Amino acid sequence: MLKEMSSSAPRANLPRASRVVSSDAFGALINLAGRQRMLSQRIILHAVLAAQEHEGAWNTATAALKLFRETHLTLIQGKDGLPGVFFEDLRLAYFGPAQGDQKIREFISLAERVLNNTHGRQAAGLLAELIGSATPMIELLNGITLVYEKESQLRAQTLKKQLHGMMNDVKTIAKQARMVSFNAQIIAARAGSAGREFSVVAGVLTSITSEMDELIHVALRDAIE
Repeated sequence: MLKEMSSSAPRANLPRASRVVSSDAFGALINLAGRQRMLSQRIILHAVLAAQEHEGAWNTATAALKLFRETHLTLIQGKDGLPGVFFEDLRLAYFGPAQGDQKIREFISLAERVLNNTHGRQAAGLLAELIGSATPMIELLNGITLVYEKESQLRAQTLKKQLHGMMNDVKTIAKQARMVSFNAQIIAARAGSAGREFSVVAGVLTSITSEMDELIHVALRDAIE
């Protein structure tokens, strides 16, 4: 028998400010959120097949429900380096007026009841209720996935702007270094043989600033792409 999920809401320790999350972590979160949509429909489909006594359907529905529940808790509370609920729009999607967390837990509880009562007196009514939840649940999960995707895009844009700002600062420093190198070469030339070593140092500085220019060019090109 399946153990029903507690009616108390799982609560993440919501941070006061958005955490810094890597692009890889964002990708993993988006994939998990997207997979929830597929799992919700698999649960319903195989619950229907289980009621019709299709071989293996109950086991498939049970496994999908277990994964759906675990993934939801990961998205809410965090696990294995993933942050859980970590920015305001996501908090609102789960715990705000949309009541995403509550509705998902209710769906899980209903699915558990269906799978625990495939031949009981309430089986037909519970199954009909589960089938009726298919469209609202997919719409809810679609909305949550879009929240992750939108935040990922916004953060990528912000990071790109910050990178451009840093590169501009480095370009300014490189320009100043080139001016220093040029002036040093002039002074070394005027000094004759006594300025040879100084001229070598100035030449190295010129080479370094040229390399900096190339690195800046590559970094900016990669940021744009």
